[in-house]
Amino acid sequence: MKNKENNELAVCGWAAVKALCSSNLHKVSRLYFTKERARDLGDACRGLAARKRPYNMVENEAELEKLSGTPHHQGAVAMIFAPKITPLTTDITQQWITDGESAVLLDRIGNANNLGAIVRSAAFFGFKNIILPLDESQSMITTSAYRVAQGGMERVAFFSVKSVEKLLKDMKGKMCRIGTALDAKTTVDTIASARNGKGALIVLGNEETGISDIVKRNCDELVIIPYKNMQNGAQSPVDSLNVAQAASIIFYEAAK
Repeated sequence: MKNKENNELAVCGWAAVKALCSSNLHKVSRLYFTKERARDLGDACRGLAARKRPYNMVENEAELEKLSGTPHHQGAVAMIFAPKITPLTTDITQQWITDGESAVLLDRIGNANNLGAIVRSAAFFGFKNIILPLDESQSMITTSAYRVAQGGMERVAFFSVKSVEKLLKDMKGKMCRIGTALDAKTTVDTIASARNGKGALIVLGNEETGISDIVKRNCDELVIIPYKNMQNGAQSPVDSLNVAQAASIIFYEAAK
């Protein structure tokens, strides 16, 4: 939930708030918590006091719900200055290429919970660069995404691009561009070998339509997560996995 007047975003959920206060306390403009959370947030309160930023133990959890816009605050809400996403530049991508780093490009992921779950998996498997297109259908960083990421937001960096197509074309021959598609013939367990020592640029598509045709045309590899009996011609009882579930499998294979 955003506080437009103060240009703040609410971070809630115990794991998210704990990770934020431990790793990036400088982001926090205000902190609110229940009596049960007070002991665990002692260091954060002292740090905020040193920065002359307010913190407060609330008596009524309804105040936390009002601040965060959700009953799922788990006893702590941190207000942070609204996140600013760094525009992706050639200098940044060149550093990735030099260092053999990988990145995750989201192609119109519209659900904030899916964004948060993808960030959580990316952080777990060591994929720290997340690229968001400047598209109205793409979810940006929200309270829900922070909560679902379970602290993963403090382990990744976000970058924005105006044109997904241009980025993919620029990365041709420099990073292994990998997309997912239901009509792909290559299975996901080939990703590690397809990288051939290069960083991977993994593209995850929209929840309903998948990656766009433009993205497909600009990928080096299109992969599918196989149904266990597909070699025998059997069809899965559902069309596909949720994009966040699929992301976990893809990150696992790419990280091998």
